[in-house]
Amino acid sequence: MKKRIFLSLAIMAFGSTLFSQNNQQNRYTPELLWKLGRVSEIQVSPDNKTILYGVSWYNLAENKGNRDLYTMPVTGGAAVKVTSFKGSESNGIFRPDGKKIAFLSAESGSMQVWEANPDGTAAVKISNEDGDITGFSYSPDMKYILFTQRVKIDKTPNDIYPDLPKANARIEDDLMYRHWDSWSDYSYSHIFIAAYTDGKIEKGRDIMENQRFESPMAPWGGMEQIGWSPKGDKFAYTCKKLTGKEYSLSTNSEIYVYDLKTGTETNVSKGIAGYDQDPVFSPDGRKLVWRSMARDGFEADKDRIMIYDFATSKYTDYSENFDQNANNFAWTADSKSLYFLSPIHGTVQIYTLNTENRQIKPVSSGQCDYLSVALSGKDIISSKQSMTSPTEIFKIDATGKETQLSFTNKEILKDVKSARVEERWMTTTDNKKMLVWVVYPPDFDPNKKYPALLFCEGGPQSMVSQFFSYRWNFQMMAAKDYIVIAPNRRGLPGFGQEWNDQISGDYGGQNMKDYLTAVDEMAKEPFVDKDRLGAVGASYGGFSVLWLAGHHEKRFKVFISHCGMFNLEDQYLTTEEMWFVNWDLGGPYWEKGNAKVDHSYANSPHKFVDKWDTPIMIIEGENDFRIPYTQGMAAFAAAKLRGIPARYLHFPEESHWVLRPQNSVLWQREFFRWLDEYLKK
Repeated sequence: MKKRIFLSLAIMAFGSTLFSQNNQQNRYTPELLWKLGRVSEIQVSPDNKTILYGVSWYNLAENKGNRDLYTMPVTGGAAVKVTSFKGSESNGIFRPDGKKIAFLSAESGSMQVWEANPDGTAAVKISNEDGDITGFSYSPDMKYILFTQRVKIDKTPNDIYPDLPKANARIEDDLMYRHWDSWSDYSYSHIFIAAYTDGKIEKGRDIMENQRFESPMAPWGGMEQIGWSPKGDKFAYTCKKLTGKEYSLSTNSEIYVYDLKTGTETNVSKGIAGYDQDPVFSPDGRKLVWRSMARDGFEADKDRIMIYDFATSKYTDYSENFDQNANNFAWTADSKSLYFLSPIHGTVQIYTLNTENRQIKPVSSGQCDYLSVALSGKDIISSKQSMTSPTEIFKIDATGKETQLSFTNKEILKDVKSARVEERWMTTTDNKKMLVWVVYPPDFDPNKKYPALLFCEGGPQSMVSQFFSYRWNFQMMAAKDYIVIAPNRRGLPGFGQEWNDQISGDYGGQNMKDYLTAVDEMAKEPFVDKDRLGAVGASYGGFSVLWLAGHHEKRFKVFISHCGMFNLEDQYLTTEEMWFVNWDLGGPYWEKGNAKVDHSYANSPHKFVDKWDTPIMIIEGENDFRIPYTQGMAAFAAAKLRGIPARYLHFPEESHWVLRPQNSVLWQREFFRWLDEYLKK
């Protein structure tokens, strides 16, 4: 009898283990994330019949990725892979006549422009420049090709001392010697113009010769910052014509229109103090639209719809009464309307502007983020993602009906259970309404109690939208049976400019109260275990975690801070874009008596280490120059010297992000190993 009972128990235990394993196999894992294809750069052919786009695939074992180009009909249908080079292809576009596709590839050694038939056959290299081409576009009349390259202008120490060829040093006389994740390479991104004849690009001419300015602007600018006129006789480009200290203090970029016939240029955004970026000519050539910020030094100011009229030589803000950001502009064929993207209430939606009556109306809706806008006749072709789905391509017709066109990850995800995402609105301590996304584990049982994670967003002015992250992935967290609490706290776009602006000069203030409101409200739920709460975040979210560590009053059992600011005085002098700390902190810490400055630095997390009492994990990338990794080292040392359980995870090759596949998987494993140790005992 005892043997039979033991055997039955063993079978039950085996069955339970097998069920558990199968159940976990149907959920997101770090390895699964790196199997997913990542869709990007959607283009529509001139005849509106074909979509060209890229998909990046990653090989975890080889620790690298590869990007190929695909086409598909705008009506939907099977995707066709059109490039198969050894390396990645980027900047895929249609030639203006639609007879060829073109792209960048390093198949022949350096990155050059290639052309191929739309089905990928007969691929031929059409440029032969010294060094890598970083971006390109055709003039509409196909007489020219515009391309960008880095041009060495500044002298290296080895240039100064040619008799010391093996010396390895830097000699700096000004600021901006490093930016986000890379040191200055003594070169600048310049625009070149080249004749395009018989399917070949002739030698290019540098229109910015010997200038220490860049276009596109570092570090994120691409070909969206340069746009051709419909006749091909002009192009507009984005540039911030400042250097060194002045560059580090200002966000004042301008839109310049360059005339190919005369070789002269006009600053059409003159008088606007902040960022001006991404110019797009109207099809009739009479107008130029770009996104524009009013205030110099405020990188998260409202992105306005600025339209320049060539007949009057004046620009006008068409979004004066629209309390939202606008970007990714696409004109209609009649030049009377344009489409654009705008964040709203934790989502990113498509809107349309009628330039004649200036009415702005939403086109799309739903719990999602639209990422791009391309027009195919009266239809909109867009990429879209959400917290439950990676990016795919969709079509929206004139009635607003949406049709999914691409199914890149359908087979990979067909048996994977998704977490449910819930929208909640909570009342803050100052009696305002705050959107909080709540993510529930697959197979959620309201009769059970779950540990919960407060997700602290970065930016700081970065909306908790319906993003599908490959690191801070809510599906991953929910798959580990954590409830995720993700508040759109004070200081984020999508809820009006007042909500967005409030955080500047108030680090450690109302936005922290917003975080605590969200976690306290969720802790009241019977399915949340208030004794098993954690707080996690990166960048400003990492700062938030470090600040909460000294103020949480026993709410949390564990913390994880990735690349967070710990000592704001040190951060002020070791970051690179000085406009950011000047605006958000109010200025340098030695300006005593400035209320904004005094309040900011008084809330530096390092001043509250004496109140730390909770296990904390610190993660840093050595090539992070926005928030230098020494900030995390200091926080880790403080915790250890205080006798608090702490772990330090350091990535020598990573920056503000963790981008290499195996490093990312290691990040996920350590992330959950640390959380599980304190929240699942």
